[in-house]
Amino acid sequence: MTHPTRRHVLALTGAALTAPAFAQNNAAWSQVERTARGQTVYFNAWGGAENINAYIQWAAAQVQQSHGVKVEHVKVTDTADVVKRVRNEKAAGKKDGTVDLVWINGENFLAMKREGLLFGPFAEKLPSYAYVDTQGKPTTRFDFSEPVDGMEAPWGMAQLTFMADSKRVPSPPKSLTELLAFAKANPGRVTYPRPPDFHGTTFVKQVLLDVNADRATLYKPVTPEAFAKATAPLWTALDALHPHLWRAGKQFPQNAAAVRQMMADGELLLALTFNPNDAANEIAAKRLADSVVSYQFSSGTIGNTHFLAIPVNARAAAGAQVFANFLLSPAAQARKADIAVWGDPTVLALHKLPPAERARFAAKPLPGQVDISAPAIPEPHGSWVDLLEKEWARRYGV
Repeated sequence: MTHPTRRHVLALTGAALTAPAFAQNNAAWSQVERTARGQTVYFNAWGGAENINAYIQWAAAQVQQSHGVKVEHVKVTDTADVVKRVRNEKAAGKKDGTVDLVWINGENFLAMKREGLLFGPFAEKLPSYAYVDTQGKPTTRFDFSEPVDGMEAPWGMAQLTFMADSKRVPSPPKSLTELLAFAKANPGRVTYPRPPDFHGTTFVKQVLLDVNADRATLYKPVTPEAFAKATAPLWTALDALHPHLWRAGKQFPQNAAAVRQMMADGELLLALTFNPNDAANEIAAKRLADSVVSYQFSSGTIGNTHFLAIPVNARAAAGAQVFANFLLSPAAQARKADIAVWGDPTVLALHKLPPAERARFAAKPLPGQVDISAPAIPEPHGSWVDLLEKEWARRYGV
C-alpha cells in the first residue's frame, strides 16, 4: 500500500452513482437509501497509507453529495481491536455501537461471524453486487475458506507477489525450491517480515501450501492432529531456509515496507507484497527503480479478497450499506484500481459491465506490474492463523 505521486481526477457521470437498471426500482433498496440520508457512518479502516486515506476521503465526499450520507474514517492500526470493541459493546448490551462499517477479512471476520457480531446478510442485496465476479474470483464468496454468506461485501483483491530489480536479479526464483537455492547462493540477501505481521504470516502460509501436496485439511477448521501433520514439513522447510536469510534468520524485519526499502537500498535482493500493483506504485512514486519487476510463483500464490462488514449493533446500518454499495460501483472500483490513486485490483467482472463502465478500467500496463498472473491459491481456513503464528514465535521468535 503506497503513496501516489499524482491525483487522477475521475469524472463521475450521473449513471456512475445510480444502481444498475434492474435495481433502480427496487423498493427495498429505495427504503435503505431514504433511511440512510442524514446518517453518519463511522468507517473503521486501516489508516496507515496516505493514498488509501485519500481514496476513502474522496469516496466519502461522493456519497455525501449523492446520498446525504456522511462518512467519518476512523483510522485503525489493528482490526482485531475493532472486533474486540464490537464484542465488548454487544456484551454490555449497547445497541447503538460505535462502529458502522469495518474493513475486514480472515480471522477477524471468522471471529465476528462465529460470535454473532455481524449485521446481515446484506452484501448480495446491494445493487452494485450484480457486477461482482463470483465465478472468476471465488474468494469473493469465501473469506479464508469461510463462506461469507452475505455477511460482508467484497471490496478488493490481493495476491502474494514478489519483486526484484531485474538488473541485479535477471532470473528471480519462481518456486519454493528455487527460493531456497537462491537464498543459499545469496546468503543474507533474502528475508521476510516477522509474523504476526500480515505479510510475514502470509509467507509462512505460502510455504505451508507449497509443502503439502494434499491441501484438503488446510481448508477445514484446524485440529491439533491436522496442525501437527501439515506443519511438520513446513518447519523442516523453514529450518532449511532460515540460516541463509538476512542475519541468518535470527532477526526479521517488522513489515513488508521495511523489506521493500532494504531491497531498494540494495541490502536485499527480493521483497514481497500482497498487492500485485505495489511495485508499479513505488516506481511511479520514484521510490523504486523502473527496472524492478513483480512476479508470482509459477504454480500460484495465496490470493484473497478483502471485505466490508457491518456490525450487528451499527447505528447507521443503512448508511453503511449505501457507502458499501458505492465502493462496489464501477466508478469507485475503477478509481481504486488506478495505479495513480491506489492500485487495488477490482472485485468486479469487467465483462458484466456496460461498455462505458468497462472503459474506465482500460489502462496500459505500467513498469513494475505483474506480466503474467499466476493462479491464486485460496487461503487456508482462518482458524489456522493463530496456531501458526504462535508456533512460529515459539520456534523462531527469540
